[in-house]
Amino acid sequence: QVQLAESGGGLVQAGGSLRVSCAASGMSFSNYAMAWFRQALGKEREFVAAISSGAGNPDYADSVKGRFTISRDSANMVYLQMDSLKPEDTAVYYCAADRTYWGHLNLYYDYWGQGTQVTVSS
Repeated sequence: QVQLAESGGGLVQAGGSLRVSCAASGMSFSNYAMAWFRQALGKEREFVAAISSGAGNPDYADSVKGRFTISRDSANMVYLQMDSLKPEDTAVYYCAADRTYWGHLNLYYDYWGQGTQVTVSS
């Protein structure tokens, strides 16, 4: 079955960088759009970034545009490079996959990972 496993979270100071990764298995990876969402304590899950199955058309939430970069490779990995991190970026980051959708609405994604915690200290 489809499995998504995030890694790379941790504690970083404001202004620093971190890269989180998502390993996908049990799927024809090249046929799936991939996305990152995040959920801060007490808040709803929100869209961060998405990339189409063909690795084109990356899309970003306004709050991270210019600071975060989503990418994917042929080894069934998806990455989120996070630069110029702010305390408000603190959240659990989730990887998501869907065959046809790479928009901002989490309810349309079929598969989810367990998440990785990112904490940005001020």
